[in-house]
Amino acid sequence: MARAVLKPMTKGLFAVKVSGVENVPAVGPLVVAANHRSYVDPPLLGTWFPRSVHFMAKKELFAIPVLGWVLRPLLAFPVDRDRADVASFRRALHILKDGGVVGIFPEGTRNLDGEAKARGGAVLIASTAGCPVVPVALYGTQHAWTRLRASGVEMRIGEPIRFQGSLRKPTKAELELWTAELSAAIDMLMERPAEGRKN
Repeated sequence: MARAVLKPMTKGLFAVKVSGVENVPAVGPLVVAANHRSYVDPPLLGTWFPRSVHFMAKKELFAIPVLGWVLRPLLAFPVDRDRADVASFRRALHILKDGGVVGIFPEGTRNLDGEAKARGGAVLIASTAGCPVVPVALYGTQHAWTRLRASGVEMRIGEPIRFQGSLRKPTKAELELWTAELSAAIDMLMERPAEGRKN
C-alpha cells in the first residue's frame, strides 16, 4: 500500500530515475547499503528498490509520536547507534536467514556535507550472514525538496559485493578494509555523470 502511494507521488515530485535494477538478486538474503543525505532517502529506497527492505533505523525515531507508530509496519526496526546493539544485530541476521533484505545507511545518520565516515555495521552483518551487499547511491536527494523536479533524483544500484563468509569472525582490520571498499563503491556510483547529462 505504501509503495502504491509513494511511487507516483515521488515520481511526480522528484522525477525519480532508477538504474541498475538488474544487479539485484531476485531471491536470497541481501544487505543494501546506501549513502544518506536527506530525510527522503529511506522512503525513496524503500519505494523504488525492487525488493522489500527491512530498515535498521536509529531508535530515536521510534520515540517520535506518529512516526514511531508508522515505522514498524513499514518494516523498520530500531538500532542503538551509541553501543553494540546485540538485539538489532540478531534481528538483522534473522531477517537474512529467512531470505530477506536488510537496509542500512552506513554513515549512521544524515551526512549533509558528504564527509562523514561509514561505520562497519553493514559489512559485519553481511559477512556474518554470508550474504552479498548491494551498494546504492542516492543522487541529488539533498536538493529534492528545494528543487523538486528541476534536477530530479536518481537511485543508482551497483553490483553485489561479497565479503568473507561466516566461517570465522572478521578481524577489525578486515572490517575497516571492507567498509572502505563498500564506501568506494558507493562513491563511484555517486561520481557517475547524472542521467541525461554529458561529461
